[in-house]
Amino acid sequence: MSFHPSLLTPQAKAKKMMLWFSMISMTMMFAGLTSAYVVSKARPDWLIDFALPAAFHLSTLVILVSSFTFWMAFKMLKADNAKGVTLYTLITLALAVVFSISQWVGFSSIVADGYYFTGAESTVTTSFLYVLVITHFAHLIGGIIVLLVVLVRHLKEVYQSKPLGFVLAHTFWHFLGFLWLYLFVFLFFLR
Repeated sequence: MSFHPSLLTPQAKAKKMMLWFSMISMTMMFAGLTSAYVVSKARPDWLIDFALPAAFHLSTLVILVSSFTFWMAFKMLKADNAKGVTLYTLITLALAVVFSISQWVGFSSIVADGYYFTGAESTVTTSFLYVLVITHFAHLIGGIIVLLVVLVRHLKEVYQSKPLGFVLAHTFWHFLGFLWLYLFVFLFFLR
């Protein structure tokens, strides 16, 4: 279903398909990393008493709320409510920053507990955690850049006539939220 005729053009469909191929590729990368994690759990040096810090629980809640706020921004775009789009996009951006800070706090907590990600003191468990979360964080940085671009383009009123960029950003942001939720649940239950 489409709310704007420009979303039905062949170019728009091609761009949507490219985004889906990219997200599928990212999903396959994380599937490979999490598969390697599962296989590595059989190692004798695997940490079995390791627990995720509370900051990662908080970041999960924050990214889920940010998915809701960006959905609200999208809903406001469809209703032609420019102030609502600005408000909800700014809230989403702020939540993305809070998510990033909570991730930093989580890593700091892990290191403070004596678990290191690299070097002689590192373990395979924490190294895997580092790779999974940092890889997601790199994608999140891309998502934050996308949010900034969306906000600027919205303020320039680009999306009134061509909402495709917003639609693509909306899809990608929800994907990032789903991806973190998958990683969190995976790491929470498969320690």
